[in-house]
Amino acid sequence: MTRIAILGAGSWGTALAVVLSRARNPHEISLWARNAALAQALQNQRENTSYLAGVPLPAGVRASHDLPAALAAAQIVIGAVPSVHGRTVYSQALPSFAPEMVFVSATKGLEPTTHLRMSLVLAEVLAKRGTVGPSQRIAVLSGPSFAAEAARGEPTAVVLAAQNSATASWLQEELSGPSFRLYTNDDLLGVELAGAMKNVMAIAAGACQGLGLGSNPLAALITRGLAEMTRVAVALGARAETLSGLAGLGDLVLTCTGALSRNRHVGIELGKGRRLSDILASMRMVAEGVETAAPLLALAREHGIDMPITEQVDAILHRGKSPRDAIREIMDRPLKRE
Repeated sequence: MTRIAILGAGSWGTALAVVLSRARNPHEISLWARNAALAQALQNQRENTSYLAGVPLPAGVRASHDLPAALAAAQIVIGAVPSVHGRTVYSQALPSFAPEMVFVSATKGLEPTTHLRMSLVLAEVLAKRGTVGPSQRIAVLSGPSFAAEAARGEPTAVVLAAQNSATASWLQEELSGPSFRLYTNDDLLGVELAGAMKNVMAIAAGACQGLGLGSNPLAALITRGLAEMTRVAVALGARAETLSGLAGLGDLVLTCTGALSRNRHVGIELGKGRRLSDILASMRMVAEGVETAAPLLALAREHGIDMPITEQVDAILHRGKSPRDAIREIMDRPLKRE
């Protein structure tokens, strides 16, 4: 029986524990929480009332705050912590990582200080142990997947990206289930960039709704947002078709239109005139797009890539620009061919 350790007991980490307990192949699953009180509550109440209320934690899932214990004998390690905490958690876990472990990053964001994708952060941490070819043991899980819907057993299709085709195929078989369908892909760069960029677009989509705008601007935003995402990804070496698949278009549509999107919620409240600090203070869960906009824009500027929508979202988030002024500036840009 394959042993899986999930690092991060937020909504997505908890949902993955629930979803993978229904996988075709039986697993032993440990769910590690950074917060000791949360881990204890999960064990006692068998429900994550803080992040995924109403979804029972299966009997086969063991919650723990003890990192070495959670990782003991694990064959698959899934990282589901926010990008801002990724390096810290992986570094703390490093002494408990074993050479035979396969790692799956399920975080959609960039490291704020380095602009690195999470798979690269993990590879850097693993390299400290002198591990040969750590990238061959790293995969990425992404795609249109609200935690609550996946945990309830609603049909969900996602992407499992890995450089090593044998690793991808094995993980696909291990993690797939009746309501959780995985497609493989070897374009880690495209899958991770898409997962990070779509969160920024969702903030813009929410701002349009918060301003009371209708369907025309939302359709334009999703379309031009996908064009912007594709332009950046291809310029950095990803494949254009990855951005038209589940990790790109699929996740973009979901997070720009779905009521469960945290990033869209942030945008809605900004559009209504609320301050970002107040919005974030009222949220328990992380909206990755807030921390992703600036490093994404910096990464694009390093490579001379134009990101007009991301630039306006960053200005709204961090420079006090009003969403209405940001939209006006977008509309006033020089006319061009599609």
